[in-house]
Amino acid sequence: MSEQQDITVVHLMRHGEVDNPDGVLYGRLAGYHLSELGRQMADRVAEHLASRDVTYVCASPLERAQETATPIAKAHGLPLASDERLIEADNIFQGKTFGVGDGALRKPENWKYLVNPFKPSWGEPYVDIVVRMMQALDAAKEQARGHEAVLVSHQLPIWTVRSYVERRRLWHDPRKRQCTLASLTSFTYRGDKIVSVGYTEPARDLVPAHLLAGAKPAKGKSKAFGA
Repeated sequence: MSEQQDITVVHLMRHGEVDNPDGVLYGRLAGYHLSELGRQMADRVAEHLASRDVTYVCASPLERAQETATPIAKAHGLPLASDERLIEADNIFQGKTFGVGDGALRKPENWKYLVNPFKPSWGEPYVDIVVRMMQALDAAKEQARGHEAVLVSHQLPIWTVRSYVERRRLWHDPRKRQCTLASLTSFTYRGDKIVSVGYTEPARDLVPAHLLAGAKPAKGKSKAFGA
């Protein structure tokens, strides 16, 4: 096998903006679709990847992920696969408005779910997220061996598996995740081993400014690992 054939790239893409005027933590709930801006983001990334050697496209079964992946699959003339392992992390607060600064932490009925931020106690354990996401990455690597794959997933699963690969602790401040809407976190394999992780934001200029607060442009950023 040539050196080029031995290199496979799997892009983990976060879905585009969702139509969610009430600010609900939608989690795994069905019925949440991309907004018009989210569709523009998906099209922008499809254009960005149009010249790449993409041979496999797969998405979380949730509508927002499927809709984000569709223009990418179409641009390459590929069927769109679905993988449950790419789904959003489970969360006890799904269906509610719950976020930093909204008073949820002061409600006694929520305290029992907030006792262990390291697991975390309010949702799917970080370790479980890593296991399923690594399985999805490895499956995509096999499907696209020697080429490139695109997997559309969600912010927390993407950031968690990236943290694992880059050997960081899994518990973290959600406000500091480097995973904007429609971003690409790209894992380069040599054979079966991940040798580098890159991060790009092809639709950065479309992302609302408040979601980029404190975030630095990261186009082309990559972290390499030893052989």
